[in-house]
Amino acid sequence: MGPIQFPNLGFEIEVGKSFMLFGKFEIAYYGITMALGMIFGAIVAYREAKRTGQKVDDYVDYTIFGILGGVVGARLYYVAFKWDTYKDNLLEIFNLRGGGLAIYGSIIGAALVAVIFCKIKKINFWRFADTAVFGLITGQIIGRWGNFFNREAFGSFTDSLFAMRIPLADASTGVLNPNALEAITVTVNGAQYVQVQPTFLYESMLNLLLIILLIIFRDKKKFYGETFCRYLIGYGVIRFVIESFRTDQLRIGQIAVSQVLSAVLAAAVLVFVIVMHIRLKGKPAQIDPIPPRKKKGENTAEASEDTGSASEEESGNGSGVSEESTDGEGADTEDSEDE
Repeated sequence: MGPIQFPNLGFEIEVGKSFMLFGKFEIAYYGITMALGMIFGAIVAYREAKRTGQKVDDYVDYTIFGILGGVVGARLYYVAFKWDTYKDNLLEIFNLRGGGLAIYGSIIGAALVAVIFCKIKKINFWRFADTAVFGLITGQIIGRWGNFFNREAFGSFTDSLFAMRIPLADASTGVLNPNALEAITVTVNGAQYVQVQPTFLYESMLNLLLIILLIIFRDKKKFYGETFCRYLIGYGVIRFVIESFRTDQLRIGQIAVSQVLSAVLAAAVLVFVIVMHIRLKGKPAQIDPIPPRKKKGENTAEASEDTGSASEEESGNGSGVSEESTDGEGADTEDSEDE
């Protein structure tokens, strides 16, 4: 395959879509990227669970189910909006190597599995979501680079600083109509290329900025679920902007599905957060304090005893409301949590 060029930055990258292992097994870089995203995402979520005094084993138990739910959701979402492609060949739906996964479907699938999982394990779903979301966005930051190796999910024509040039024969252009393909094709020294916006790069970098903001403000929230809501708002805005550059949008007629979903989701969740802050104004936050870090020389047995007491207290308070918040104004606070 030809190199991926960044002509206005003055460099190019020689990389294929896959490599041969032991000369017999073809390993796709896309698959490796997805696997790395899942692994590092899980590690980040586990560390956040430990930092906030939760049972890491619960997140370990969820991991395999969450990944399966995410993959199934991503595939079903894609197939639903590309039904004309699959209706006459249903077996192709199961050919994941042929591509076709949608991030929004993955989020929906993983979230539905989380709801069921938390119900069975009697865990506060919103607290769980606030923790797991750091793993989710880490996976997205890494996983987007799979599109780079696959030469897919790029944007419209550009001659800007970050313009990316891919040999036409190597680019994944099967979903583009002739007019869209012609608009991004250029000829350089007799060879044809697509010269496009590297939207995978834009989204990965913007997600990196988003997770930094989530980390900075993760302990400044009024209710469980607020960090997850911030993610939905932030990613909704990011995806809305990115979709305006994309040439391979999932559409219903002339409607770009993911762009509309992003706008509606971000707006609805923003309104919800504002309403919750108004309702909880002047009230204690509905969250448990972060367990203090152990100091050097601290008695291990004493620390274990404190952790056990905290766990018992949380277990007796299924709503996830801190004991402080249940004093005096407990009824109002608990109603806010349920709604």
